[in-house]
Order: sequence, then C-alpha cells, then structure tokens
Amino acid sequence: MAKKYSEIHQIPYYECDTENYLKIPTMIKMLIKISEDQSASLGVSDEFVLSLGLGWIILQHDLTIHRLPQAGESIKLVTEAESYNKYFCYRNFWIYDEAGKECVHMETTFALMDLKERKMGSVPDEVIAPFESEKIKRIKRGEKILPLETAEREEEYRVRYYDIDGNKHVNNSVYLDWMLDVLGYEFLSTHVPKTIFIKFNKEVRYGESVMSRYQHLEEGVTRHQISFGGDASADANMTWEKR
Repeated sequence: MAKKYSEIHQIPYYECDTENYLKIPTMIKMLIKISEDQSASLGVSDEFVLSLGLGWIILQHDLTIHRLPQAGESIKLVTEAESYNKYFCYRNFWIYDEAGKECVHMETTFALMDLKERKMGSVPDEVIAPFESEKIKRIKRGEKILPLETAEREEEYRVRYYDIDGNKHVNNSVYLDWMLDVLGYEFLSTHVPKTIFIKFNKEVRYGESVMSRYQHLEEGVTRHQISFGGDASADANMTWEKR
C-alpha cells in the first residue's frame, strides 16, 4: 500500500480572496508542495530527480470541492502516490478541516519530462520505489474535459518571470489563475467552484503571450481554454454554486 504523508497548515488572510475563502491557485500550490515534501522525506527530492536530467510535469488535475476553507482555519493536507505505470504517476490529495471532514479531494496525473529533449520520459525505478505505489499496466483516464465552443470573453496575458517554475515553463497553478480571472469580480465574489477538471496540453515559456477564453454554458457550468499561437495549452471544465 502506498505511503501517505500529511501536514497541518493554518490559513493566513493573504492566502484568501476578498470573501476570506482560500484562493484556488494557492490551494493547488499548497497541495503540490506537500507532494514535494513527501518526495524529499523519502530521498527523491526535486533536486535528485533533476540530477537524472528529469523534471516532474502535471498533465491533469481533477478537483472535487465540498467546502472551501477560510482564513484562520487549521487544515490537514494529505497526499498519497497511489499508482504508476511506465509513463504516468497517479497521486491523490485531500484537505480535511479540524473536525476531520473532507473539504477537498484532488486526483493528479504526473509524468516525467526529459529536460534536455523537452519530451516525456519513462519513470525510473529509483524515483518511484520509495513511495511503495502500486504498479499498474493500464492508463488511468481523468475526467473527460469538453472543449471550448464559443468564447464569451477573452484576455491576453504575458508570461512573467514569477509565472515560471524550475522546469522553466509556466507553473500549473498560473493557468488556473488566468482561467479564473476572465470570469470577473462579480461572478467570482458570488460563486464558489464545486468541481474543476483541468488538462495541460503544451508548455508555455517566459515572455510568451497567451489568450484566456471562457464560455458560460448554463447556470453553474463554465468551459475554459488557455491558448498560445493558436494551440490549446490548457483546457478546463468547472461547475459552480452561489456562495
């Protein structure tokens, strides 16, 4: 059985939005950080992976949000590297409140990128073995993400220095930031997401400019796309409810 890892975190006000709810992109960063902390505790830190000429990349997040934590709460962050095959690793994340109730569940598909060739590589035994994950042959499919059909609004964003990470491309949480931003103040201040399914297709690098587009299909359902040079770099489907 795969090893679990957990940390306690008290949410400061600066990690929250104007309504005192934990910011979604910040929440993603927090969860990814505990996976990095677990890796380091097992002797397979990002630095170790880098020494092999590899870097972790994220292909898809599937989030279910029962309740967004708020400023001042003490929450428990839990992760488990559940399973893997030759090319993909599947990890679960949870957020629990002080009463032990599940607030958020996220399933993430990871892969390793050859940093020189900028291509996906196979998963070395020395990287995955310490997690005691289940080895599987099949490829697990995340939630199906339907494409954007007609954009209602679009905004252009230029990739800044602080948008990129150790792999020298845009950090996955920034895509979500761009997707949410185009929804505008009125919508974001009166709605909270219930599900977010986001797929990352192509990397974007420093100095490039992307377009963030969204479509509001019906009450509480949105589709999103980040594109660069006419190609979709990331797609997402989200469902919402009023606060």
